[in-house]
Amino acid sequence: MQREYDVIVAGAGIVGAAIAYGLAGYDKRVLMLDGADTDYRAAKANFGLVWVHGKGYRYPEYHRLSAAADAWPEFAAGLEAETGISLDYQTGAGLKFCLSDDELSARAKMLDAWEAETPELAPSVRILDRSELAHRYPTMRLGPAVVGASLGEQDGQANPLRLLAALQAAFQRRGGMVRNGHPVTSIKPLAGGGFEVKTSEQTAHAERVVIAAGLGSVALGRMIGLDVPLHPERGQILVTERLAPVLPVPASGLRQTGEGTVMIGVTQEDVGYDLSTTSAAAVKMTRKALRILPELGKARLVRQWSCLRVMTPDGYPVYASSPVYPGAEIATCHSGVTLASFHAGPYAQALACGRHLQTLNAFPLERFNVSKNQSPQLTTAHAHH
Repeated sequence: MQREYDVIVAGAGIVGAAIAYGLAGYDKRVLMLDGADTDYRAAKANFGLVWVHGKGYRYPEYHRLSAAADAWPEFAAGLEAETGISLDYQTGAGLKFCLSDDELSARAKMLDAWEAETPELAPSVRILDRSELAHRYPTMRLGPAVVGASLGEQDGQANPLRLLAALQAAFQRRGGMVRNGHPVTSIKPLAGGGFEVKTSEQTAHAERVVIAAGLGSVALGRMIGLDVPLHPERGQILVTERLAPVLPVPASGLRQTGEGTVMIGVTQEDVGYDLSTTSAAAVKMTRKALRILPELGKARLVRQWSCLRVMTPDGYPVYASSPVYPGAEIATCHSGVTLASFHAGPYAQALACGRHLQTLNAFPLERFNVSKNQSPQLTTAHAHH
């Protein structure tokens, strides 16, 4: 049977769009299928951090993977040149504020251990006490509780919605086809190889399939023999009115956007698929933000929203090939912005060339194959954003 496409990507969020964009750059005929507007889209509440420092503590392979964000400057420049869409990308520093001497000391100790786990990577973190913070960022009026911060030199920020728009636009400029409002209803392996993929609107055929559909990957993965244990984690975010510059670089849970609004977040709540926003979360986030930047107390809050992160039991990504249907892949992670340059670059290149990335051996699906009386250990892999 003649296949209309080389690859069908199920999922058009930041992860799927980055993969599809990369594949289209290798002259592959790619179809990207987007779900319904009511889907649980993690991109809608993405905080927009390109973040490395602290990631992968006690799981150094994740630190190494996140360090691929070094390619972000070139990736962002190329994407902006292709589309004319500004990503509001800023790099060179990301702060994690500490609100007590004990917290700063513990942070320094943890980061020393974190860097020691990956001695081949260049040191990229500094601990700044309050006076060093004031010297480096003289316009930042910190609250008295701030004793210092850790600074990650590989960190930065981008506008996640513009990133998504640019990836989809550049994908189409490269000849890719995107179908919006086409959630995948079935993936059928074909005799002799290849796949038939159906939506409510069309049937398409391809040599290969990549599933990158966020929480929807659970049901789709089972169609190709991959049972990925994913669960939702609610994150709530607050946003202020536009302000004069108050925060020159992004921080964990606090950043000022290119438009001047300040984003305050983010919660990590195990509440299933509940997308409610709560006053309790707003109070908690606001109190911490005001301890860091008291002048935010004068700002008007204009919006509060929530969305669902895509989490595995241990918090780390899954990259897996179907053991029964060659040519079917699944990619899922909660750090779609940080890893966008990796997905569009080395990962897409490997898929296009039909080769395996040794880097991804650390994130197999098989690590969750435990006995019924034992559950995978939960971690705080995502807590360092």
